[in-house]
Amino acid sequence: MAVPNLPSPGEKGSSGGHPGTEPHSGGLASKLNWLRAGVLGANDGIVSTAGLVVGVAAATPNESAILTAGVAGLAAGAVSMALGEYVSVSTQRDTERAALSTERRELAASPEAELQELADLLRRRGLSAATARTAAEELTARDPLVAHAEVELGIDPAELANPWAAALSSAVSFTLGALVPLLVIIAVPDATRIPVTFVAVLCALAVTGSISAWLGGARHGRAVLRVVVGGAIAMGVTYALGQLFDVAV
Repeated sequence: MAVPNLPSPGEKGSSGGHPGTEPHSGGLASKLNWLRAGVLGANDGIVSTAGLVVGVAAATPNESAILTAGVAGLAAGAVSMALGEYVSVSTQRDTERAALSTERRELAASPEAELQELADLLRRRGLSAATARTAAEELTARDPLVAHAEVELGIDPAELANPWAAALSSAVSFTLGALVPLLVIIAVPDATRIPVTFVAVLCALAVTGSISAWLGGARHGRAVLRVVVGGAIAMGVTYALGQLFDVAV
């Protein structure tokens, strides 16, 4: 029996234990979340590397110094993003595993109480008491742990968070974003290096802002303006510091 995809009640039933979470949203939502994270990682790479190379370019026309600073910033940023994502997603995965372990023990200790709890959760989603009970029995007969994981916890046991995939995705997206200002500032002549980089970076940020808004269902104009203005401020600050101190910053 199909279960309506209605909001989870967000709490565990009378058997107590861990709190409930949002219901599992399916493969498409998961892919969109990864894509959104990738876009944000690219945006970070664009802004941080652009600020770095523009600051150095403002202090010195030495192409080797600019390239060295840019590559160092790219490497440091990519590693930092990857490590941050790995730690964060590893914590999430540990939490998911702990919740599944708790649910497994509860199912073994009091299967009838867990069955009633599942029926109550389904009833709170809009099913009648009789239909909820029937659905709970059918789901439990198929796989009780999966049933409770998806309905109660919002977890798909077959698709737990992958910290290695998250780390790799963050590192790659940051690197791709960072390459935009790095390649542009090296490719153009000294006289137009900084203004061309400014324009290229702002255009790239407009693209990432637009994609991010589309994925999140937000207004494009506001999202684009936010990232473009933020990027312009970052480059403006580092450019001013480079001019002021005449050192690589």
